[in-house]
Amino acid sequence: MVHLIDRRPNGRGKSAVNRERFLRRYKAQIQEAVKKMVGERHLGDMEQGGEVRIPRKDISEPSFGFGRGGDREFVLPGNREFVAGDRIPRPEGAGAGGQGGSAGEGDMDDSFVFSLSREEFMQIFFDDLELPRLARTELGPTERRKSVRAGFTKSGVPANLSVIRTLTQSLARRIAAGGGLAREGLAIEEAFAVAAAAGQADQAAVLHAEIDRVERRREALPFIDETDLRYRNRVWRPEPIARAAMFCLMDVSASMDEEKKDLAKRFFTLLYLFLTRKYKEVRLIFIRHTDDAEEVDEETFFHDTRSGGTVVYSALELADKIRGERYASGWNVYAAQASDGDAFGADPARSARFLREHLLPATRYYTYLELNATHAQDRASALWAEYERVAEATGNFAMRRAARREQIYPVFRELFRKESQ
Repeated sequence: MVHLIDRRPNGRGKSAVNRERFLRRYKAQIQEAVKKMVGERHLGDMEQGGEVRIPRKDISEPSFGFGRGGDREFVLPGNREFVAGDRIPRPEGAGAGGQGGSAGEGDMDDSFVFSLSREEFMQIFFDDLELPRLARTELGPTERRKSVRAGFTKSGVPANLSVIRTLTQSLARRIAAGGGLAREGLAIEEAFAVAAAAGQADQAAVLHAEIDRVERRREALPFIDETDLRYRNRVWRPEPIARAAMFCLMDVSASMDEEKKDLAKRFFTLLYLFLTRKYKEVRLIFIRHTDDAEEVDEETFFHDTRSGGTVVYSALELADKIRGERYASGWNVYAAQASDGDAFGADPARSARFLREHLLPATRYYTYLELNATHAQDRASALWAEYERVAEATGNFAMRRAARREQIYPVFRELFRKESQ
């Protein structure tokens, strides 16, 4: 009896190939649906999959049918108003775009619902984004090991038995051992024929016994011997991986209210999710600052309040110190800074100079997000003016402004969009 076991990864009634073809064919419509989902989601749900709705008119395809054709006349019961040749007027209210609650229901019924997995959602979410001048050449040592093929061995477990290699060894052994016996048997047969022709009965009987002995030896050769067995051999080899260290710098002075911190958190989260798709291992370093800077955990970084003025230089100096002590080699360093730009005195100029001379040469990419109030979005701060000069002189530094939640994702896409070829 033959038993067939379906070990395909896709579920019953589903085809992974057809699913990929559907995603490629309606990529634009799915991307638009994903953008709408992003605007409606909470930050904690950003990485999950979900259901997207695609208008049926976008996926409808022409179809051909067979009809009787020609002009046909027939009578329908219940008609008391019209006769042949009358023109039926358009009903009142038709084509008004739908009113009341029926419009929403019609839109729901006229949409095709498609479920996206987490991986598919993240792939579409970051599909047209890229880290500018992406370089993952910094590979660091790690405890991670990878099982790799290392030829064949003569001992092992039955699960690793290589049938083809074993049969090849068996065939080679039987050809090598049986070839000598075949030549020996051929020579004895020739001598037996000569003895039989000469009438030497005793000599012929001896030679016939030798022929039987050689044949038995040839038949006794085992089909598979223990020396023929070959097993697939695998060894564990250390695997260096591309690693990234992401520095999150944020001003937590009194001018940074909870709304601005929420905008910063959204931006940091998007950058972290993006880096996890490009690097196997990502470390987060949170540095907050007022007039002095300190490294904290994530909970303290976003929720603990502090009072004091704004000195950006202290945060940049601490970030460079931590980078030199922990992430000097084997790490790709990225940094994201969020502030309202409320710095006074010589701090903006000193911070910009330190950024240009120390941090930027050691980082892959540095982003600055200035969080302004809505009414003051067009007003340039002193820190923004100094950072602008740095951005003009360097290629791995970018800066943008944001004032509302809905601006965070467009700003992020603008920072990391793929450069035209």
